[in-house]
Amino acid sequence: MKAEQLGINKNDDGMKLLVGKTRQLLDIIGMGGGDKAAARQREKGKMLARERIEYLKDKDASFIEIGAFAGFEMYPEEGGCPAGGVVGGITKVARRLCIIVANDATVKAGAWFPITGKKNLRLQELAMENRVPIIYLVDSAGVYLPMQDEIFPDKEHFGRIFRNNAVMSSRGIIQISAVMGSCVAGGAYLPIMSDEALIVEGTGSIFLAGPYLVKAAIGESVDQETLGGAASQTEISGIIDDKFPDDKSCLDHIRKIIDKIGTFDEAGFDRVESKEPAKDPKDLYGIIPTDRAKTYKTIEVIERLVDNSEFEQFKRDFGKTIICGFARIDGWAIGIVANNREMVKTKTGEIQFGGVIYSDSADKAARFIMNCNQKKIPLLFLQDVTGFMVGSRSEQGGIIKDGAKMVNAMSNSTVPKFTVIMGNSYGAGNYAMCGKAYDPRLIVAWPTAKIAVMGGEQAAKTLLQIEKAALEKKGELINPEKEKELLKKITDRYNRQTTPYYAAARLWVDAIIDPLETRSWVSTGIEMANHAPVEKFNVGVIQT
Repeated sequence: MKAEQLGINKNDDGMKLLVGKTRQLLDIIGMGGGDKAAARQREKGKMLARERIEYLKDKDASFIEIGAFAGFEMYPEEGGCPAGGVVGGITKVARRLCIIVANDATVKAGAWFPITGKKNLRLQELAMENRVPIIYLVDSAGVYLPMQDEIFPDKEHFGRIFRNNAVMSSRGIIQISAVMGSCVAGGAYLPIMSDEALIVEGTGSIFLAGPYLVKAAIGESVDQETLGGAASQTEISGIIDDKFPDDKSCLDHIRKIIDKIGTFDEAGFDRVESKEPAKDPKDLYGIIPTDRAKTYKTIEVIERLVDNSEFEQFKRDFGKTIICGFARIDGWAIGIVANNREMVKTKTGEIQFGGVIYSDSADKAARFIMNCNQKKIPLLFLQDVTGFMVGSRSEQGGIIKDGAKMVNAMSNSTVPKFTVIMGNSYGAGNYAMCGKAYDPRLIVAWPTAKIAVMGGEQAAKTLLQIEKAALEKKGELINPEKEKELLKKITDRYNRQTTPYYAAARLWVDAIIDPLETRSWVSTGIEMANHAPVEKFNVGVIQT
């Protein structure tokens, strides 16, 4: 067997193992707070969060889950917080694309951890950016009090949720809330600031203060139903629009509401009949090396993602460490900006490193991004980047200027941007290739992704020198054995922080996906983005 084929087989096996690990972890996360907690919810006559979503969405619709890894391994002392205690994502309800946010009451009674707030804000952001309806299935005990200082007072904390409710309402973005369990304290504002608020009899309740707090505050003894149950809040206070005998009838009514919504202006992105790639997408498993330092042909990846494997390159022979071009994904026209992982040779004979952004490639990418905005074509960034080229030759050649030009064009892009982190995502390369800080509509990682300010080996050696200097300053001598031990400790710690799971836990990416799911994610993203008209592109100041 040829060495090349052996390498492909090794890569294929490595990717399958990583995809398998991701799926196993997602299965565990999908169990929420576990079987006992689920049983307690069912005893109350309630459906679980994922069951509610499955029942509400169209039967033939997929569910693009956002933030499934949110909170992963972040709160061990609290017993964990699977999926951040809330299940959310993109799907179709009554044939219309919607965002659904469902509290998972099996996880600490649906209480809000810091990551829960961050995840809810991300889901609201998707609704606002793309002007799609958002449905809240509320079942939460409110803020998790032991961590209230990390969720309550700051700009991007709990209160931002209600600010977003108000902003969405002013922009005509439809919000529907169903109180299907507890809805207490500040959280009570969310349903009431929605366009329509529903409640389930017997299990749903909504009030600013529960019976115990009311007793402590004003000495009044009152039961939960009288205080904020379905009858009280629909027949007496009138703050809830309608009540329903069970979860299913409430969800059925939400479908009827969505079914009657009219149409709004769209962006008008071009779409034709979808075609499968001519080259087998399953080959992706064998193309991406298990060794992240090895090179590969990024064009081979692109040809397995796009319709009929047809890709029209822009400036093919210039700035070769970035590949730019036009294609279609699931029928949608798209512009692709991808880091080329091949070693390339320029016309002057210079050898350029794959995955590194040089001045010419940054200049090309900036021009291409501007072209896509001119033509109203969405952008897809395929990241496998180690950063910008450094050294005296690059600095004197204006790498900072050309890098800034690319960042400027990408930052001011008004067509929707989507990012897939296939491999390395290091330093300023993460920024220039539309990392999370640059508002991609969706950003996902393959299991092979690594996200950090620099590669593990370089970072560990840098950190080692800093730590050695600090210890030696204290008079501690570092022998070779101790230095080796210290380097391993630093390397292991750094490598843990660069995994896609670490990133997804903190919502630096929306999901970790099987490479074979990429087309579906991008297509759904463009369909979602098509609901929001595109503003005029103005790139601002770019030095030439």
